[in-house]
Amino acid sequence: MVFIMQFLKGMETTVRLQWLVWLFVFFILFLAMLPEDGFKWSAGFSLINTSFYAIVIYGNISLLYPKVYLKGWKVSYVSAAIGFLVTAGLSRGYLILYLYNTYVSKQPEPVTIRIMCNYVAGAALIFMLSFIFRIALAYFKLKRHAEEIMHEKAQAELNMLKLQVQPHFLFNTLNNIYYEAYRDSPRTAVLIERLSEIMRYFVDESPKNTVFLSTEIKFLENYITLEKIRIPHETLVKFTKQVEADCRIPPMLLMTFVENIFKHGIDKTKTENLIEIWLIQKDSQLTFKTQNQLPVHGVFESKQGSGINNLKKRLTLLYDSNFELHTDKTSKYFIASLTVPL
Repeated sequence: MVFIMQFLKGMETTVRLQWLVWLFVFFILFLAMLPEDGFKWSAGFSLINTSFYAIVIYGNISLLYPKVYLKGWKVSYVSAAIGFLVTAGLSRGYLILYLYNTYVSKQPEPVTIRIMCNYVAGAALIFMLSFIFRIALAYFKLKRHAEEIMHEKAQAELNMLKLQVQPHFLFNTLNNIYYEAYRDSPRTAVLIERLSEIMRYFVDESPKNTVFLSTEIKFLENYITLEKIRIPHETLVKFTKQVEADCRIPPMLLMTFVENIFKHGIDKTKTENLIEIWLIQKDSQLTFKTQNQLPVHGVFESKQGSGINNLKKRLTLLYDSNFELHTDKTSKYFIASLTVPL
């Protein structure tokens, strides 16, 4: 028992709950068979039955239902389910009767159609219970995701509080510097204004669950403007926007691609770098795509992974598997695209 508890302790909550359910089923069957079959065969038959129950349930919720039914192949799903249940039921029946007649019973029990039909019917009942099992797993998975999101939000808010060193003082100071700079250098004043807007976005918008798409676009444009001044040569950014309505999205969702480009995808030895960005809203989906020329020395390829991996983790928390994230590299370009539901 101590070994079992140590074994379960190292697992995540959902997996641990599943193991506890199957251990409970095993012990219920074991205790029911113990008075008649003894310790050894009660344990053996309980293990066989529990294993077949697990095969039927996971065969449906992990294979047949997601791979066949959810793809719209309902007739194929019914046919496959019937074949699966007949095979599982007959296999279980023949195995148990063979072991029972060979090693346990002094008077072998005949293998009849009626007995085999009972085993198949038992498999069908377990198959129906698999849908309840699937709902329970989905609930615990959703609950775990909700807890992770709350933890991430609390951590983000804590980090934001650490960074907020008198933000209003900083904004007021930046405004004063802006007006001073505007008289002598209007271009510098514009950059200060962009920096002020970015800081205000971090303070006011990023802690929120969602922001308006127009706010996110403005943030990206300000960020691009400020990044371009660090590059010694010309950087041409083509930002194509096809937005039907001002929807809401999680803050800083589109930032990773652009940040990676300016951090690792700019060739400072070239006189001109081309960056192309597309933001397309269509059919309740938002697609964000970037394309940049590869640096001569391949820096982008070696360093961009962590940002994309962190983005993928965040997307999984926000959308589960209901998103598309792709990166691709040709001989000249690095391409990244993200599609999320609205």
